[in-house]
Amino acid sequence: MKEIELKLQGKINRLTNKTFKFDERVRDGWFSAVYFLKTKQIVEKYHYEKIVTMQFFQKNHAVLCGTDEVISLIKTFADNPEELEIYSLKDGDKISPFETVLTIKGNYKTFGYLEGLIDGILARRTSVATNVYNVVKAAGASGKQKEVIFMGDRDDHFMTQAGDGYAAHIGGASAKATHAMNEWWGKQGMGTMPHALIQLFEGDLVAATRAYKETFPNDDLIALVDYNNDAVADSLKVAREFGKDLKGVRVDTSRTMIDQYFLRNQHLLGTFDPRGVNAELIFALRKALDDEGFQHVKIVVSGGFNEDRILEFEKQRVPVDTYGVGSSLLKVNIGFTGDNVMIDGKHVAKAGRRYRPNPRLEKEI
Repeated sequence: MKEIELKLQGKINRLTNKTFKFDERVRDGWFSAVYFLKTKQIVEKYHYEKIVTMQFFQKNHAVLCGTDEVISLIKTFADNPEELEIYSLKDGDKISPFETVLTIKGNYKTFGYLEGLIDGILARRTSVATNVYNVVKAAGASGKQKEVIFMGDRDDHFMTQAGDGYAAHIGGASAKATHAMNEWWGKQGMGTMPHALIQLFEGDLVAATRAYKETFPNDDLIALVDYNNDAVADSLKVAREFGKDLKGVRVDTSRTMIDQYFLRNQHLLGTFDPRGVNAELIFALRKALDDEGFQHVKIVVSGGFNEDRILEFEKQRVPVDTYGVGSSLLKVNIGFTGDNVMIDGKHVAKAGRRYRPNPRLEKEI
């Protein structure tokens, strides 16, 4: 877990709107709940000079993400942002339930309409960062830290990829599937072959892998071996063909399928669920590769993996080297709340809420 902790603590400089490129319609209130826009008009009429302190919190143990984005949002769209006092934790900070992560002090009419946007940014980014962190932690539960590839490109609208990829980076994912997911820190996506490539070679995995190697000779050669639903046999085919050049195989068997390995070895059935990417299949694959001298070939698994499933694999010490994880990492399960807790220096929080100063907050310039 030391590598993860270093990632969480390593970022110092705030990202700016040069990175985020916000939609200018934010300024017009296009993305703000209408009741915030109406409140802004009323405040301008009746309480023009009110100075409020707004604080933000959530209710889980989590890895915070989205503060850079929020601060940039405020500095871009608040009126006279230089007059605001902003105190914040940083992306990657571990946070506790009800801990204040951000406070904004200033004239309400200049920034209040951004409250819902701030909640939403923090909610999505923190949810993804926390989901990834928990999965990466699970992938090291056996004592050896396994890599986690963030494969969330097909599980949400493509316009979310840059921010989600950044949150995955904060959470500790070692690689991301698209260039957009790496955009905010200038790296590139990684990937090998999809099922479509093998399909175009009429199911001939060796031919598809050879074409990949010839086209991308500098890439690590990783073959996708479940296309024919015969992961062990096909892994051996490509290993025999490419030898030391083959760096890994990826198994992505559907949860509705039983690999042909078990149909050939039916005496193994009856004590476990043989569908999809299961522990027994990966143990058999590792043994088959090792028995023929291919100990160098790593095993990547994907398809429906989440924190619990990875923990179960690690508990059994299944010989996986890398987990590819997608949809489970994108669930927004952490919600943030913004409250006006002080007005003109007086405590005014609604019933059940109160001003919660946090000595960990740092003032933003």
